Amino acid sequence: MFVLNVIGKGADPELFAGLSSGDAKFLSPGHAFDLPVEEPAALSTARAIARETTWDVNVVSTRHRRKRLLVADMDSTIINVECLDELADMAGLKPQIAAITERAMRGELEFEAALKERVGMLKGLKLDALERTYAERVKLNPGAKSLLATMRAHGAHTMLVSGGFGYFTSRVAEAAGFHVERGNVLLDDGAALTGEVGMPILGREAKLHALEEAVASLGIVSEDALAVGDGANDLGMIQRAGLGVAYHAKPVVAEAAGAAINHNDLTALLYLQGYSDREIIRAV
Repeated sequence: MFVLNVIGKGADPELFAGLSSGDAKFLSPGHAFDLPVEEPAALSTARAIARETTWDVNVVSTRHRRKRLLVADMDSTIINVECLDELADMAGLKPQIAAITERAMRGELEFEAALKERVGMLKGLKLDALERTYAERVKLNPGAKSLLATMRAHGAHTMLVSGGFGYFTSRVAEAAGFHVERGNVLLDDGAALTGEVGMPILGREAKLHALEEAVASLGIVSEDALAVGDGANDLGMIQRAGLGVAYHAKPVVAEAAGAAINHNDLTALLYLQGYSDREIIRAV
Protein backbone atom coordinates (compact mmCIF):
# COMPACT_ATOMS: atom_id res chain seq x y z
CA MET A 1 0.00 0.00 0.00
CA PHE A 2 1.25 3.48 -0.88
CA VAL A 3 0.10 7.02 -0.31
CA LEU A 4 0.64 10.16 -2.30
CA ASN A 5 1.87 12.67 0.27
CA VAL A 6 1.50 16.34 -0.65
CA ILE A 7 2.81 19.18 1.52
CA GLY A 8 2.48 22.91 0.90
CA LYS A 9 0.25 25.90 1.47
CA GLY A 10 -3.10 25.33 -0.22
CA ALA A 11 -2.40 21.66 -1.01
CA ASP A 12 -5.58 20.43 -2.72
CA PRO A 13 -6.38 16.70 -3.07
CA GLU A 14 -9.00 17.43 -5.75
CA LEU A 15 -6.20 18.09 -8.26
CA PHE A 16 -5.00 14.50 -7.83
CA ALA A 17 -8.39 12.77 -7.72
CA GLY A 18 -7.72 10.90 -10.97
CA LEU A 19 -4.79 9.08 -9.36
CA SER A 20 -6.75 7.52 -6.52
CA SER A 21 -10.07 5.83 -5.84
CA GLY A 22 -9.81 6.59 -2.14
CA ASP A 23 -10.41 9.58 0.07
CA ALA A 24 -7.78 12.06 1.13
CA LYS A 25 -6.64 12.14 4.75
CA PHE A 26 -5.62 15.60 5.90
CA LEU A 27 -2.56 15.65 8.14
CA SER A 28 -2.59 19.44 8.29
CA PRO A 29 -5.72 21.21 6.98
CA GLY A 30 -4.90 23.21 3.88
CA HIS A 31 -1.25 22.20 4.09
CA ALA A 32 -0.60 18.43 4.01
CA PHE A 33 -2.57 15.33 3.05
CA ASP A 34 -2.28 11.66 2.10
CA LEU A 35 -4.10 10.10 -0.85
CA PRO A 36 -4.04 6.30 -1.32
CA VAL A 37 -2.44 5.15 -4.59
CA GLU A 38 -1.82 1.71 -6.02
CA GLU A 39 1.84 2.05 -6.89
CA PRO A 40 4.85 4.44 -6.83
CA ALA A 41 4.49 5.05 -10.58
CA ALA A 42 1.83 7.64 -9.74
CA LEU A 43 4.59 9.97 -8.58
CA SER A 44 5.67 11.30 -11.97
CA THR A 45 2.09 12.21 -12.91
CA ALA A 46 1.46 13.80 -9.51
CA ARG A 47 4.59 15.91 -9.70
CA ALA A 48 3.62 17.05 -13.17
CA ILE A 49 0.24 18.15 -11.84
CA ALA A 50 1.95 20.14 -9.07
CA ARG A 51 4.70 21.52 -11.29
CA GLU A 52 3.59 25.16 -11.00
CA THR A 53 3.14 25.00 -7.21
CA THR A 54 5.49 25.13 -4.24
CA TRP A 55 4.24 21.80 -2.94
CA ASP A 56 6.42 18.84 -2.08
CA VAL A 57 4.95 15.73 -3.70
CA ASN A 58 6.11 12.21 -2.83
CA VAL A 59 4.85 8.63 -2.82
CA VAL A 60 5.65 6.68 0.34
CA SER A 61 4.94 3.16 1.52
CA THR A 62 2.57 2.72 4.45
CA ARG A 63 4.64 -0.25 5.61
CA HIS A 64 7.05 0.69 8.44
CA ARG A 65 5.87 4.27 7.93
CA ARG A 66 6.58 5.59 11.42
CA LYS A 67 10.35 5.40 11.66
CA ARG A 68 12.20 4.18 14.72
CA LEU A 69 15.56 5.66 13.72
CA LEU A 70 16.50 9.10 12.38
CA VAL A 71 19.96 9.63 10.92
CA ALA A 72 20.53 13.21 9.81
CA ASP A 73 23.24 15.19 8.12
CA MET A 74 24.07 18.51 9.81
CA ASP A 75 25.31 21.22 7.43
CA SER A 76 22.55 22.71 5.24
CA THR A 77 20.15 20.07 6.61
CA ILE A 78 19.67 20.49 10.35
CA ILE A 79 21.46 23.85 10.32
CA ASN A 80 21.42 26.76 7.88
CA VAL A 81 25.07 26.88 6.81
CA GLU A 82 28.12 24.86 5.83
CA CYS A 83 30.32 25.35 8.89
CA LEU A 84 33.55 24.88 6.95
CA ASP A 85 32.57 27.64 4.53
CA GLU A 86 31.81 29.96 7.45
CA LEU A 87 35.19 29.20 9.03
CA ALA A 88 36.69 30.01 5.65
CA ASP A 89 34.92 33.36 5.77
CA MET A 90 36.65 34.07 9.08
CA ALA A 91 39.95 33.41 7.30
CA GLY A 92 39.05 35.51 4.24
CA LEU A 93 38.93 32.40 2.04
CA LYS A 94 35.22 31.74 1.63
CA PRO A 95 34.97 32.02 -2.20
CA GLN A 96 37.81 29.55 -2.73
CA ILE A 97 36.70 27.03 -0.13
CA ALA A 98 32.96 27.32 -0.82
CA ALA A 99 33.59 26.51 -4.48
CA ILE A 100 35.25 23.23 -3.44
CA THR A 101 32.41 22.48 -1.00
CA GLU A 102 29.82 22.98 -3.72
CA ARG A 103 31.59 20.60 -6.10
CA ALA A 104 32.02 17.97 -3.37
CA MET A 105 28.34 18.17 -2.40
CA ARG A 106 27.33 17.75 -6.05
CA GLY A 107 29.42 14.59 -6.19
CA GLU A 108 32.02 16.04 -8.56
CA LEU A 109 34.91 15.58 -6.08
CA GLU A 110 35.85 12.73 -3.75
CA PHE A 111 34.69 13.85 -0.31
CA GLU A 112 37.68 12.87 1.81
CA ALA A 113 40.23 14.51 -0.50
CA ALA A 114 38.11 17.65 -0.78
CA LEU A 115 37.80 17.86 3.00
CA LYS A 116 41.56 17.55 3.49
CA GLU A 117 42.18 20.26 0.87
CA ARG A 118 39.76 22.71 2.48
CA VAL A 119 40.97 22.09 6.04
CA GLY A 120 44.55 22.52 4.84
CA MET A 121 43.71 26.00 3.61
CA LEU A 122 42.62 26.93 7.15
CA LYS A 123 46.02 26.26 8.74
CA GLY A 124 46.78 28.98 11.29
CA LEU A 125 43.16 30.04 11.87
CA LYS A 126 42.81 30.96 15.55
CA LEU A 127 40.54 28.72 17.62
CA ASP A 128 38.27 31.57 18.66
CA ALA A 129 37.03 31.54 15.05
CA LEU A 130 35.16 28.32 15.84
CA GLU A 131 33.32 29.91 18.74
CA ARG A 132 32.49 33.01 16.72
CA THR A 133 31.27 30.91 13.79
CA TYR A 134 28.92 28.92 16.00
CA ALA A 135 27.63 31.95 17.87
CA GLU A 136 27.24 34.26 14.89
CA ARG A 137 26.46 32.00 11.92
CA VAL A 138 24.96 28.67 12.97
CA LYS A 139 21.18 28.47 13.34
CA LEU A 140 18.87 25.46 13.47
CA ASN A 141 16.74 25.18 10.36
CA PRO A 142 12.99 25.72 10.89
CA GLY A 143 11.25 22.60 12.13
CA ALA A 144 14.39 20.91 13.47
CA LYS A 145 13.35 20.95 17.13
CA SER A 146 9.80 19.85 16.29
CA LEU A 147 11.13 16.96 14.19
CA LEU A 148 13.39 15.73 16.98
CA ALA A 149 10.90 16.28 19.80
CA THR A 150 8.11 14.46 17.98
CA MET A 151 10.15 11.47 16.85
CA ARG A 152 11.72 11.08 20.28
CA ALA A 153 8.31 11.27 21.95
CA HIS A 154 7.23 8.36 19.76
CA GLY A 155 10.24 6.26 20.69
CA ALA A 156 12.66 6.91 17.82
CA HIS A 157 16.44 6.96 18.28
CA THR A 158 18.06 10.04 16.73
CA MET A 159 21.58 10.47 15.36
CA LEU A 160 23.38 13.49 13.93
CA VAL A 161 26.08 12.15 11.59
CA SER A 162 28.13 14.81 9.87
CA GLY A 163 31.09 15.12 7.54
CA GLY A 164 31.58 18.40 9.40
CA PHE A 165 33.29 18.82 12.72
CA GLY A 166 32.74 17.63 16.26
CA TYR A 167 33.04 21.15 17.66
CA PHE A 168 29.79 21.95 15.87
CA THR A 169 28.02 18.57 15.95
CA SER A 170 28.20 18.41 19.76
CA ARG A 171 26.59 21.83 20.11
CA VAL A 172 24.01 21.35 17.34
CA ALA A 173 23.01 17.91 18.65
CA GLU A 174 22.34 19.35 22.09
CA ALA A 175 20.45 22.37 20.72
CA ALA A 176 18.24 20.28 18.41
CA GLY A 177 17.71 17.32 20.72
CA PHE A 178 19.62 14.41 19.15
CA HIS A 179 20.49 11.39 21.25
CA VAL A 180 23.99 11.02 19.77
CA GLU A 181 26.30 12.75 17.31
CA ARG A 182 29.35 12.00 15.21
CA GLY A 183 31.63 14.33 13.29
CA ASN A 184 35.19 14.82 12.11
CA VAL A 185 37.95 16.26 14.29
CA LEU A 186 39.76 19.49 13.44
CA LEU A 187 43.30 19.23 14.79
CA ASP A 188 44.91 22.19 16.55
CA ASP A 189 48.05 23.12 18.45
CA GLY A 190 46.20 24.70 21.33
CA ALA A 191 46.00 28.12 19.73
CA ALA A 192 45.23 27.62 16.04
CA LEU A 193 44.21 24.98 13.50
CA THR A 194 47.06 22.86 12.15
CA GLY A 195 45.39 22.40 8.77
CA GLU A 196 44.82 18.71 9.44
CA VAL A 197 41.77 16.61 10.18
CA GLY A 198 41.71 13.58 12.46
CA MET A 199 41.63 10.15 10.86
CA PRO A 200 39.66 8.23 9.82
CA ILE A 201 37.53 10.79 8.04
CA LEU A 202 33.79 10.46 8.47
CA GLY A 203 32.43 10.54 4.94
CA ARG A 204 29.90 8.71 2.79
CA GLU A 205 30.81 5.18 3.85
CA ALA A 206 31.05 6.11 7.52
CA LYS A 207 27.57 7.66 7.43
CA LEU A 208 26.18 4.48 5.89
CA HIS A 209 28.01 2.41 8.50
CA ALA A 210 26.55 4.56 11.29
CA LEU A 211 23.04 3.83 10.02
CA GLU A 212 23.71 0.09 9.67
CA GLU A 213 25.32 -0.05 13.11
CA ALA A 214 22.34 1.70 14.71
CA VAL A 215 19.85 -0.59 12.94
CA ALA A 216 21.70 -3.63 14.29
CA SER A 217 22.06 -2.29 17.84
CA LEU A 218 18.40 -1.29 18.02
CA GLY A 219 17.25 -4.66 16.70
CA ILE A 220 15.26 -3.10 13.87
CA VAL A 221 15.41 -3.30 10.06
CA SER A 222 16.55 -0.69 7.57
CA GLU A 223 12.91 -0.05 6.62
CA ASP A 224 12.49 1.42 10.13
CA ALA A 225 15.10 4.12 9.42
CA LEU A 226 14.80 7.62 8.03
CA ALA A 227 17.94 9.24 6.63
CA VAL A 228 18.05 12.85 5.50
CA GLY A 229 20.71 14.99 3.87
CA ASP A 230 21.53 17.33 1.03
CA GLY A 231 24.91 16.33 -0.38
CA ALA A 232 26.52 13.48 -2.29
CA ASN A 233 28.22 12.15 0.85
CA ASP A 234 24.72 11.44 2.23
CA LEU A 235 23.72 9.17 -0.63
CA GLY A 236 24.81 5.89 0.95
CA MET A 237 22.63 6.27 4.03
CA ILE A 238 19.76 7.86 2.08
CA GLN A 239 19.60 4.93 -0.33
CA ARG A 240 19.83 2.32 2.43
CA ALA A 241 17.16 3.75 4.73
CA GLY A 242 13.52 2.77 4.44
CA LEU A 243 12.77 6.46 3.88
CA GLY A 244 15.64 8.41 2.35
CA VAL A 245 14.95 12.12 2.03
CA ALA A 246 16.80 14.69 -0.06
CA TYR A 247 16.30 17.94 1.85
CA HIS A 248 16.73 21.09 -0.28
CA ALA A 249 19.39 18.96 -1.89
CA LYS A 250 21.82 18.93 -4.79
CA PRO A 251 20.33 17.44 -7.99
CA VAL A 252 22.37 14.22 -7.76
CA VAL A 253 20.84 13.57 -4.34
CA ALA A 254 17.27 14.56 -5.24
CA GLU A 255 17.33 12.20 -8.22
CA ALA A 256 18.56 9.22 -6.19
CA ALA A 257 16.54 9.66 -3.00
CA GLY A 258 13.21 7.99 -2.35
CA ALA A 259 11.66 11.32 -1.35
CA ALA A 260 12.52 14.99 -1.78
CA ILE A 261 11.61 18.08 0.22
CA ASN A 262 12.39 21.19 -1.79
CA HIS A 263 9.97 23.81 -0.47
CA ASN A 264 8.97 23.05 3.12
CA ASP A 265 10.78 22.98 6.45
CA LEU A 266 11.87 19.96 8.48
CA THR A 267 8.38 19.26 9.85
CA ALA A 268 7.74 17.88 6.36
CA LEU A 269 9.66 14.78 7.47
CA LEU A 270 6.92 14.20 10.02
CA TYR A 271 4.13 14.52 7.46
CA LEU A 272 6.01 12.04 5.26
CA GLN A 273 5.71 9.57 8.13
CA GLY A 274 1.99 10.22 8.48
CA TYR A 275 2.08 12.40 11.58
CA SER A 276 -0.80 14.86 11.86
CA ASP A 277 -0.75 18.33 13.39
CA ARG A 278 -2.29 17.08 16.62
CA GLU A 279 0.63 14.66 17.07
CA ILE A 280 3.44 17.08 16.26
CA ILE A 281 5.21 18.71 19.19
CA ARG A 282 5.79 22.34 18.21
CA ALA A 283 9.18 23.06 19.76
CA VAL A 284 11.03 26.36 19.30
